[in-house]
Amino acid sequence: MLGKVYLVPTVLQDDDNALASLPSNVIDFVKDSQVIFAENIRTARRHLKKMDKDIVIDNFQWFEIGKAEEDVLNQFEKTLKAEKNISIISEAGCPGIADPGQFLVAKAQQLNAYIHPLVGPSSILLALMASGMNGQHFQFWGYLPVDNSDRRQKIKELENDATKRNCAQLFIETPYRNKPLVEEILKTCQPNSRLCVAVNITAENEKIITKSIKDWKKEKLDYLHKQPAIFIIDAGDGYKPKKH
Repeated sequence: MLGKVYLVPTVLQDDDNALASLPSNVIDFVKDSQVIFAENIRTARRHLKKMDKDIVIDNFQWFEIGKAEEDVLNQFEKTLKAEKNISIISEAGCPGIADPGQFLVAKAQQLNAYIHPLVGPSSILLALMASGMNGQHFQFWGYLPVDNSDRRQKIKELENDATKRNCAQLFIETPYRNKPLVEEILKTCQPNSRLCVAVNITAENEKIITKSIKDWKKEKLDYLHKQPAIFIIDAGDGYKPKKH
């Protein structure tokens, strides 16, 4: 017998309203665990206390995912073989989706452990849902290159792929570089290509806007500075009703 693995989602924003994006039974699975592997222990402890102020945090054994990966993996395997249940908690959103945790889940699969992904917010999916872009054919790239020349080339490649394959291209950026990134997109992409900018998803000041590059050039971008965001580029044709 092996322990169970629960993939525990967390809120995308650090405000009280964001808790509404999590089902109320998520905390029950955490309480069924004896060990927690977290991307950031301090953040995870605070998150659990917000979900249930009576939870006894020190009842759990804690390990941080990002430190000494091989050692963490060995401890993860030992924990499962000791028949202890594990919760994996990422910094924001869903573990393993544009987040650490994937290598632990891969080990659990290798061991044939029971893995239960819990329902919760994913900024990638929520942005795509609200963008009006192709939800049947899309790619997520993570961070684009930091170097200006490499980043410009990558943006061109994404736009070209979006055009050729009608494939929405999703990516993220370190919040303090949001504005320079969008400015580069506006310089690089064709006027009819579309850009979706999804900022502060699930927060009170959430803003998810899709416009053509031509129309984005009329907008002020100051609100993007240091705000968590998802960016999506597509070919610009938008939705076309099927002809019968």
